[in-house]
Amino acid sequence: MLEVHLLAAALRADRTDVESYARILSDTLGQALPEGMVEVERRRRLRGDGEPVAVRVLAAGRELELRSARRGGVTAEIRQVVHGVVISRRAVGVDEWLGTLAEELTRLAERNATARDALARLLGG
Repeated sequence: MLEVHLLAAALRADRTDVESYARILSDTLGQALPEGMVEVERRRRLRGDGEPVAVRVLAAGRELELRSARRGGVTAEIRQVVHGVVISRRAVGVDEWLGTLAEELTRLAERNATARDALARLLGG
């Protein structure tokens, strides 16, 4: 079974920008996660895909968002969702956001072998 604190540490790994998390969640874990679970919002550019400005993870009853802050760094928010409607939202620190994300990914890995294998690779196992 995956250890939540190890997964959170692997996700943290000195990443301080949305682009890094977007890459990890959509590229490294993207194929293992259910379709639509990760959304990446990008700033439009004339060429290319554009720079990621937010990454959202949609889990059962929760929506986790990490967004580029206007003056650098990132902001994190956890939203409670019922039947597709956000009923509460709270700003959290990135560490708490990562811990919550790790919990959600661990729950998914308990039910899904492909996700479990992808998370094990992320942890170097």
